[in-house]
Amino acid sequence: MTKQPKDKNTNKMWGGRFDAAPSDIMMQINSVIHIDKRLYSQDIRGSIAHCEMLAKQEIISKEDGVLIIEGLYKVKEEIENGQFNFKPELEDIHMNIESRLKEIIGDVAGKLHTARSRNDQVVTDFKMWVRDAIDSLINEIEKLQSTIKKISNDNSETIMPGFTHLQVAQPITLSMHLMAYHDMLERDKTRFIDCNNRLNKCPLGACALAGTSFNTDRDYTAKKLGFYAPVSNTLDAISSRDFALEFLSATNICAINLSRLSEEIILWSTSQFNFIRLCDSYSTGSSIMPQKKNPDAAELVRAKSGRINGNLQQLSMIMKALPLAYNKDMQEDKEATFESFDIITLCLRAMDGMLSGMKVNKERMLEDAKSGYSTATEIADWLVRNLDMPFRDAHHVTGQIVKMAEKQGKRLDELLLTDMQSIEPKISEDIFNYLDVKKVIENKPSFTER
Repeated sequence: MTKQPKDKNTNKMWGGRFDAAPSDIMMQINSVIHIDKRLYSQDIRGSIAHCEMLAKQEIISKEDGVLIIEGLYKVKEEIENGQFNFKPELEDIHMNIESRLKEIIGDVAGKLHTARSRNDQVVTDFKMWVRDAIDSLINEIEKLQSTIKKISNDNSETIMPGFTHLQVAQPITLSMHLMAYHDMLERDKTRFIDCNNRLNKCPLGACALAGTSFNTDRDYTAKKLGFYAPVSNTLDAISSRDFALEFLSATNICAINLSRLSEEIILWSTSQFNFIRLCDSYSTGSSIMPQKKNPDAAELVRAKSGRINGNLQQLSMIMKALPLAYNKDMQEDKEATFESFDIITLCLRAMDGMLSGMKVNKERMLEDAKSGYSTATEIADWLVRNLDMPFRDAHHVTGQIVKMAEKQGKRLDELLLTDMQSIEPKISEDIFNYLDVKKVIENKPSFTER
């Protein structure tokens, strides 16, 4: 007869090895069901594939396999209907589902964990979740890109100043400016796609770290779960989280790009710039100053990039000194990843809403494009092209012309020809064809997107 533990409060999960139940503090630090319960769908999908494989390989009977799968679908239904009782004492989503499965179908539920460990189970679930998250984010990015493209098409001839060092540099179009962010988002998208390509190998079957002596078919479960192939090294399969780091890195870069666009929206909506007006539904007011209309959505997108960056740093610090194979530290991987996904999704949607509702002040943009001597480079180019002047000399001559205009309080196109000729006698009337901001843009064959 098997000797029973003396302590009636024996650990329900590890009772065969432990005589005492975990302390309240241990349960508090160890339980993550409040975090990883969102993996329930992936966990059940993985368990069904694993069960089908066990039955196919005759490791369990087909009858037991059918019973287990029916029970898993019942558990899934209860979770989605809000009828499932998540228990912190069972630590995580895996043990909560397994425990409920046993309540539904009896002891045969214990056969599901044959040739499997929580180590390979959790990383398989996590990879599937990240894969699903990537699909969702690509969809959100494409929605924002579509909005940017529409605004750009509507403003292909809207002239604005281009800036360097936040100083007026050269005239460009609003379309060109916004399409730069469209292209940044395209790179964000490809980073997520690349991340998915690298993570899409299945860890299931690696067990605790060294595989199993059961005659499993890892190719079968990998295919059933949509992976390209199994992870070849079982030790690597359960101990690596670089896929999560790569996902967080891609999320971080995307957040930085959104933060930069947010900063421009904030600047453009000020009375000093007055380039755009945000719609009321993405603005807030002041509790004391009734005239205020604050771009809070843009400011929050800018701020939330810091939290996403912090999550990347957090997981980097968790993983940086972990020996192979699994360590409990890795339990902290999901909260940072889940939060970054939630935040970047919200930020992408907020940015789409802000841009969709904003109004463009075309007249003010054009006015500012004409300021700041934005066509000075065209004078230098004209001198090179028409007088065969070395560019460095042309740069110097143009600088003198700008200084003259500044002293007279005029724009470059308002100077007299004789004024310019006092600095360079060979300048002709033709130069004025290159000082109008509209013509400057039309004369730029190197523009790929305006």
